[in-house]
Formats: sequence, C-alpha cells, structure tokens
Amino acid sequence: MTNLIWQFGTAYDFFISLFVLHQPNRFGLRASWAAGVRSRLPGPQRQFLEEALEIIPPPFSWLTQPDWQPKDVKSSLANLASIPAELRLSTMLQGGDVSQSAQDTVDRIRMNQAYDLSDLESLRDFFRGNGRSVKQKTLHRFAQALSDPFTFGVQFLEACQLYYDVFFEEEERRIQHFLQRGLEDGKQLAATMPPSELFRTLSHGISYENFEKVEQLVLIPSYWSSPLVFLHNPQPSQIWVIYGCRSDEQNLIPGQYIPDALIKTLKALSDPTRLRIAHYLTQSPQTPTSLAHLLRLRPPTVIHHLNILRLAGLVEIKISKDRERCYTLRKKEVTKTIQQLDDYLNQKDPV
Repeated sequence: MTNLIWQFGTAYDFFISLFVLHQPNRFGLRASWAAGVRSRLPGPQRQFLEEALEIIPPPFSWLTQPDWQPKDVKSSLANLASIPAELRLSTMLQGGDVSQSAQDTVDRIRMNQAYDLSDLESLRDFFRGNGRSVKQKTLHRFAQALSDPFTFGVQFLEACQLYYDVFFEEEERRIQHFLQRGLEDGKQLAATMPPSELFRTLSHGISYENFEKVEQLVLIPSYWSSPLVFLHNPQPSQIWVIYGCRSDEQNLIPGQYIPDALIKTLKALSDPTRLRIAHYLTQSPQTPTSLAHLLRLRPPTVIHHLNILRLAGLVEIKISKDRERCYTLRKKEVTKTIQQLDDYLNQKDPV
C-alpha cells in the first residue's frame, strides 16, 4: 500500500523560480520578462547565477531533508548559511544518479583543487547521469567551481540572498495563498481516488507501469513549476512529487490577463508537425522512436515537439519498468482549450 505524505514550503518555489527564470523557454515563460527579473540583480551576482545554474539543478535532495523546518525561504537561506562555504556546492549536488567514475573525478578535483582537460569528459558523464547535456564551457565552469568550492559557496549564498531581497520576498507573499490552496485541493483529491490516480492527476498525466511498488509518495505543491512536475527518487520505493498547482486561469506574470494555459496550447497546436503527432497519438500510444519512424524525423526532434505538447498539458506519459516513455493525447484537454478560447473571445470586456 502506498503511504501519502504531504509537505509545504515556499523554499521549493524559491529554487524552482531561479531554475525557471534561467530556462524560460523550457517552461513557456516570456523570455523578456524573465530577463527583466534577472536584471534586478547587480551585474556580478546576475552573471554568477547565470553560470551557476548551468551547473546545479534545484537542490531537492537537500530541500527534502527532514531535519530543518519550516521550509520557508528564510529558513532555507539560514540553513544554507550554516553549511561551511566550501561544502555548499557538494550539498547542492547531492542525489544525482551518476557513475562512480564521474563521482571519483568530482572528488579528485575537489581534493586537489585542480583539474586538467582529461577530467572534462568524465564530468560530462556527471551531467548525463542527471539527464542533462552541457557545452564545453559549462564543463570548464563546473571544474573551476569544484577546484575552488569555498569561493563558489560564498558567492552562491550572497547571490541567493540578493535574489530574495530584490524579487522573491514579495513573490513569496504573493504565492503563499495559492500554495496553501494547492495543498488543500490535493488532499481533497486524495480522498476520492487511489494513489496511482492521484499521482497521474497531480502530475498532469504521468503514470508508472509498476506504481504498486511505490511505498511512499511525498507530495509538495509548487506555483512556479506549473504545469510541469519535478520528481525526486531518493529510494526505489519512494517518490517525491513537486506538482504544479497553478490553475489554468492564473498567470505566472502578474498583470497578464490572457490565460497562460490558453496561449501555450494554441502555440503547441499551431505547428504542423505537432498536429501530426497529435493525430498519431489519438490513434494509439506511441514512443518517441515509433513517432520518429512514422514522421521520418530524428528522435531528438520528436522529443522536442513532445516536450512542447507536454508543456501545454496535451499529452500523457506512461513510464514502463524499463524507463521507456509512451505518449497518448489528452483529448479532454483539447476540448477544454476550445472552450477556454470561446470563453475568452466572448467575455464582455476582453483586455
């Protein structure tokens, strides 16, 4: 039986927002607005964060540790400050699924405080283990940070504190109510459906073939991750789900009146290749490889289009026990989009 555990905290959104602001296209955020938020930081800290966030993902292994509460931003920054500066980078990198050789390279650079070109390819495996591909200059920056972790740790804490002061302190107050509502809505759903269906609903269409093996499901609402989901697996039988709780009617950018969800869906369906993909997904479930064969496209191109459809909430993903992903179209979401468009066009005072 799957045991449900609920958590709440604005610290998750603090680090997710940094990630989103530096990868706006991945989350469907207007790039010019994201750049405007980043420009509030002084030049040195802005440049540092741009480079640092190419190296480190949101630090969920650290954030999910139970030994410090509450999970608000001030508490997280105080906890970060209590970590010795030279250990902050390694703390942020905890929990990645990396090869032993890559981890050995990381440890060797940190110990010797130096690296050579032969280390860079091994570091590339470090990012592959976390499902990321990186450029050569990013590998150099990572190696430099590992060779001088004290300086990185000092600069990282300073940049995070400044980001909180110039932007997220106000944002934290704005989104706290929505996070609380997302938590309450999730608990209400949990009373009406089994854990596997709850997971599929809160993740906007993700399911696991062997979900019955999940013994503990930890659920955390997030405003900034919507409509996507962050999954963290500290143990094979445990899944942490940081699920998007921003409704279709709410916008990440304050003062924008056309619903984000409507814009993302219309953009997703405006491309002929994605329409063909949607057609095939209506007929039967497909993997990226099978779609690539049908469309005569390279698999990376197909995955790019599937990610856009996923961002628009138009596809479901079933993950097999072998980690293969199979996609189907969420027909109800297409119907809902048509209704949203009709509602917007026929409102009395459209903005």
